[in-house]
Amino acid sequence: MFDHSPAYPFNSRFVTINGYKIHVVELGPENAQPILFVHGSPTNSYVWRDIMPKVQRDTGARCIALDLLGFGKSDKPMDLRYTLDIHAEIIAGLVDQLGLKDITLVAEDWGGPLGMLNAVRRPELFARAVLFESFLWDFTYADDFEPKFRLPFKMMRGPAGYFVVQVLNLMIKKLIPEHCPIPDEGMRYYKECLPTIRSRRSVLALVKLNPLEGRPKASMEIIREIQRGMKTHPMPIDWLLPSPGVIVSEDYPPSQQKFARFCQMFPQIQAHDFGPGHHFLSEENPMRVAEMVSQIVRSN
Repeated sequence: MFDHSPAYPFNSRFVTINGYKIHVVELGPENAQPILFVHGSPTNSYVWRDIMPKVQRDTGARCIALDLLGFGKSDKPMDLRYTLDIHAEIIAGLVDQLGLKDITLVAEDWGGPLGMLNAVRRPELFARAVLFESFLWDFTYADDFEPKFRLPFKMMRGPAGYFVVQVLNLMIKKLIPEHCPIPDEGMRYYKECLPTIRSRRSVLALVKLNPLEGRPKASMEIIREIQRGMKTHPMPIDWLLPSPGVIVSEDYPPSQQKFARFCQMFPQIQAHDFGPGHHFLSEENPMRVAEMVSQIVRSN
C-alpha cells in the first residue's frame, strides 16, 4: 500500500454556483484535456490529494476536483433539502464556468451517479468515465447487501440515522479508517470539514437518497434516466474492480452476478482488475488508482 502524504497540495479557490460557494482545486494547463474528479460520501476533494498530482504528471491533463455542496470547504446550507438534482446542478455549473469539454470523468461512490447524470444530460461534453466502488443501478437488500450490512443501513435510513450519522459522526470516524491506512492528519482534515452535527446533514441526506428497495422515487427516476442515457449515448466506461470490494463484492456473489447482468446491458463498460481493495480506494491505495487512471487516459 502507498504511504500517504497528509499534505493538501492544491491552491484552493471558490466559485459561485446557484448562489452557493463551491470549493475547487486544479492542476495543469487550462488548454489541456480536462479530467474531472468527483468524490463520494463522506469524503471530499482531499481524497484526490495523492492521485491528481501523479495523473497530471503522467498525462499532462488539466485535473479538476470540487467539493460537492455540503462537503469539504464548500457551503453547507442549513435550510436546504438536498436532492441528487441539486448536486448534479453544482457539477454542471462548474463545467460551464470552466468551459470544460471532452471531459474524462473519474469518480468513486456517489460521484459516479452524480457525474454520469451530467454525462447523459450533456453527452457532447463528456468523452469517457472511469468509475470505482460506485453504482449506476438501484439496490435491493437481497442483491446488494451482505447480511452484516443490512441492519446498520436500515438503521441509518430510519429515525436512528440522525444520531448515527450526524451526532456520532460514524461515517467518518468508522467507515473511512476501517480499511484505509490514513494518517492522523488526514482523519483530522475530514473531521474538521464536517465539524458540527448540523454540518453533517449532507452526509445523512445521501444515505437516505440511496435508491434502495424502490425508494425514494426521485432517486429511482434518476437511475432510470442515467440508464436510458447510457443506451442512447454509449460513452466508454472503465470500471475498476477491487478484491474483495464492497459495492461489487467477492464476499457476496449476488452483487457480482448483478454487476455481470448490468455489463451485459451496457457493453460500453470495460471492467478492470484493481487488485486488493475495499471501498475507499483513493485512500486505501491511491497510487494504484492514479496508475490505472493514467493508463486509461493515455490509451485514448
